[in-house]
Amino acid sequence: MPDASDIPELPRVLRAPEPVIIAGMVVWMVATVVVWMTGWGGDRAVQVCLVGLAVGVLGTTIFLVQRAASRRGDRTAQQGLD
Repeated sequence: MPDASDIPELPRVLRAPEPVIIAGMVVWMVATVVVWMTGWGGDRAVQVCLVGLAVGVLGTTIFLVQRAASRRGDRTAQQGLD
């Protein structure tokens, strides 16, 4: 059975959360524009898209605050957010 030290670490490009965050925000933005321009789904669909954008902004803010704390070396920060 292989030891944990024998398992290679994933390359940075596969561990980076930034592309996923950006892609998610772009998808919500495109969906918001499409729903707003076409009227597809009514007002409820626009609200859902705007909430999706808001959750993305909130999540991105939390991620950036945690990464800054991790880089500063704060004891309460998440580990591994380089």
